[in-house]
Amino acid sequence: MLDAVDAVLVRELQRDGRATFQALADRVGLSRTAVRARVQHLLETQVVRVVGIVHAAVVGAEAIGHVSVTVDGSAREVAAAVAERPAVCFTALTAGPYDLVAQVRTRDDAALAAEVDQIRSVPGVRAAEVFRSVSTVRDKHAVVRELGEVSLDDIDWRLLHELQRDGRAPYTRLAHVIGLSQAATRARVVRLMRTGVIQVTGLADPLALGAAELGGFGLVVTGGLRKVAEAVAAQDGVRYLATGFGRYDIVGQAEAASRAELVAVLDAIRSVPGATVRESWHHLDVVKESYAVELPEQPLNGSA
Repeated sequence: MLDAVDAVLVRELQRDGRATFQALADRVGLSRTAVRARVQHLLETQVVRVVGIVHAAVVGAEAIGHVSVTVDGSAREVAAAVAERPAVCFTALTAGPYDLVAQVRTRDDAALAAEVDQIRSVPGVRAAEVFRSVSTVRDKHAVVRELGEVSLDDIDWRLLHELQRDGRAPYTRLAHVIGLSQAATRARVVRLMRTGVIQVTGLADPLALGAAELGGFGLVVTGGLRKVAEAVAAQDGVRYLATGFGRYDIVGQAEAASRAELVAVLDAIRSVPGATVRESWHHLDVVKESYAVELPEQPLNGSA
């Protein structure tokens, strides 16, 4: 577990991965030098990783599928094989109705169907059931607002490459990579973040923040879907929520410090009018969690 100061620093980096050391120092009441040392330690020990998460619409990866898998034999071996797929951004071993779950992001439904077929062909996979996400209501680690008209040039794409690898890359290094002044580089990065093209955030080790328990849930809804989804997403502990089609109307993830608190999160969800928990599952081990996407080396027709 982190001490109080480090916990605040991690939360601030989750909110703004490029927050300056001075801004962080002002937040926790320590010197800039002390905060720099603490942040560097957090990064070096991988308590938190600061990355740039590119909006799905920018790269045309808007077809999202939540795949629930049952297996014959070793679930860990199957999960490891599924996690190797580049289109798979999340994989976890679970206790409940399925042996593992995965999230897949592709450019369209045809590509999503092909990717699910690849998962079904993994040795040991008995069955794979898909929930097709239509609208992401809450995502703790990604930009969920609608992306407006944004024109990207080759320099922007190179910045996205660098920020995706290291969200806290200093402006001196970014300026050297793209061949512009630091001021011009800073202006471009700020524009990319303000327009929602990329979100720079800290991906924290849940255990370090006391969120030792992670679970998933599938809901069926009576009444207006969006209203119910927004009410569920507003509950403490809900870190991801999407509406769509399949076995459920809503799929989500919840996190908590203990199993008792995770049960309390699910009970709070059950109390939302119109929401019924059809199934829930416990994440035993997260095998993969990556929000990096393959970016083109050159802009497509000069725009996103």
